[in-house]
Amino acid sequence: MAYQEFTIEGRNAVIEAYRSGKTIDKLYVLDGCQDGPVMTIKREAKKQDTLVKYVSKERLDQLSATGKHQGVIAVAAAYEYAEVEDILQAAEEKGEPPFIILLDNIEDPHNLGAIIRTANLAGAHGVIIPKNRAVGLTAVVARTSAGALNYTPVAKVTNLAKTMEELKKKGMWFVCADMDGTLMYRLDLKGPIGLVIGSEGEGVGRLVKEKCDMVAAIPMQGNIDSLNASVAAGVLAYEIVRQRLMPV
Repeated sequence: MAYQEFTIEGRNAVIEAYRSGKTIDKLYVLDGCQDGPVMTIKREAKKQDTLVKYVSKERLDQLSATGKHQGVIAVAAAYEYAEVEDILQAAEEKGEPPFIILLDNIEDPHNLGAIIRTANLAGAHGVIIPKNRAVGLTAVVARTSAGALNYTPVAKVTNLAKTMEELKKKGMWFVCADMDGTLMYRLDLKGPIGLVIGSEGEGVGRLVKEKCDMVAAIPMQGNIDSLNASVAAGVLAYEIVRQRLMPV
């Protein structure tokens, strides 16, 4: 079910948003504010594991559309998040081994939207993103996905490395992209697989990389040493597609 992306301002409005079950991606709170209603909001945020950012009054004023934020602004998701189990069920219903794209440190909404679009076209059963240091399902993401967000479930998890451990117990293997890895054409990428993509600048985080079973390098012949994250995801996703269609 889709939600229109919007900000919610004012203490009572934010409290009611939480209590009504709205999906809140991020909460901005006036730094140092400890009064009763704000503490109630923070407790609700903790229950839902919302990312909370403490900012100055000047920053809140910049973010505010109404000028009446009362020290809190919530950012609601444009689309409802799925659960990891929903993604696995989608694969089971199609009678296919799970193919999931996991994203680490992707903060650009255009990259996320483009990757979701690629995931849909490549037949991936879903995308997993972390709650911290990552862009959520904003309206920009929805537009960039060109409609794919309506068909490809996206799950948000607290700990990407822990989620990978749990999926390994269910038979999944993981490959991440890194220029120091094995040439992707030499890897067996068939079967239940998770493709892990990091940002251009930082790549895949150390803890997440340690959970990967394989590290794939994309052959590059130019003068620069990295691809845009969404392009890298596309190249590797379609190598997985190739191997599934033409097993060697």
